[in-house]
Amino acid sequence: MTDWIKAARLRTLPLSLSGIIMGSFIAKWRLREEGGTWDWKIFALALLVTLLYQVLSNYANDYGDGVKGTDAKRIGEAEARAVASGKITAKQMKNAVILFSVLSFVATVALLYIAFIPKFMNEFYIFIGLGVASILAAIGYTVGKKPYGYMGLGDVFVFIFFGLVSVCGSYFLFTKTFSWDILLPGTAIGMMSMAVLNLNNMRDIESDRLSGKNSLALRIGFKNAMIYEMVLLQLPLILVLIFLGLNNFIQLQKYYVFIVMILLFPVAKLRRSIMSVKEPKQLDPFLKQVGILTLMMAVLTAVGLNYFS
Repeated sequence: MTDWIKAARLRTLPLSLSGIIMGSFIAKWRLREEGGTWDWKIFALALLVTLLYQVLSNYANDYGDGVKGTDAKRIGEAEARAVASGKITAKQMKNAVILFSVLSFVATVALLYIAFIPKFMNEFYIFIGLGVASILAAIGYTVGKKPYGYMGLGDVFVFIFFGLVSVCGSYFLFTKTFSWDILLPGTAIGMMSMAVLNLNNMRDIESDRLSGKNSLALRIGFKNAMIYEMVLLQLPLILVLIFLGLNNFIQLQKYYVFIVMILLFPVAKLRRSIMSVKEPKQLDPFLKQVGILTLMMAVLTAVGLNYFS
């Protein structure tokens, strides 16, 4: 059981929760302003679904990289990868991927049933399609003949599914509407998620070169990947600030809503620490830190909107 828990890579879970928290609690604030109701059952099921997706993705990555030999020479967290180390066989991990694919789909259907049935049938079918696409994206990063993670497309998919789909999708589950300004926090979460992936790929840049995994970090080089990382960490809080500004909190003198801006200080410190790194293996501890800061950004935004506005 311990090996399965390690393979689930629990330190990645805060990142997956962030988008759901951000979208759900922006929806709660907006529904309160408009006199609508917020359903806690949708929130609970959305959290369950995203956790299942994340574990599925981690198991699929472990399986895909393991059978391709990508993990054999990795450093940092990759030393504990289950298939590469032989602690879990490739067949067992493949069965786990199938199991979590089924569990993820069942949980998705349950969530969408609560959110949309019986009044929003078209939306129900559209989100079923998004759910299937999310499951395929979770698997397709490293599994298959042409995994998109090996073609340098991981950043795009992470931005779409961890950012836009997670935040905007969870917002829609509650409100049944789309507001263009939700793209701002959606982009913020997406960029923080890309920052985690880029750090991971920067850490593994040499082993990926040997195994033929052409991540974006490998394609552009370590120096340019570092510049890219600084941009990814710089913009999210600015986007959240713009979102809050567009909703007139400054004019209304509700300054406590901007409590999320206290993260400017730890993010600035984190950026300086990452920039000082000379060896790729030294980047491993920062993966968890960026994930936690992403979660804090979502939680503080939620608190500011729902308790200080």
